[in-house]
Amino acid sequence: MKNRKEEELEEEEKKEEEEEEKEEEKEEEEEEKKEEDEEEKEEEEEEERGGGRGKETMHVGERGRSN
Repeated sequence: MKNRKEEELEEEEKKEEEEEEKEEEKEEEEEEKKEEDEEEKEEEEEEERGGGRGKETMHVGERGRSN
């Protein structure tokens, strides 16, 4: 059987690992949110300039057709 000190050390290591994982997940979520916010901001700026999703471009062979 393991002695008490070894068990305490293992428990402490597990807690530290769990805390590190939680911190990493939190950082990843913050990074994703930051990227999404930047993309949204870029889309808004593009729409303000007259471009964006609402405007379609004509492709070859679509002459004369209004968008």
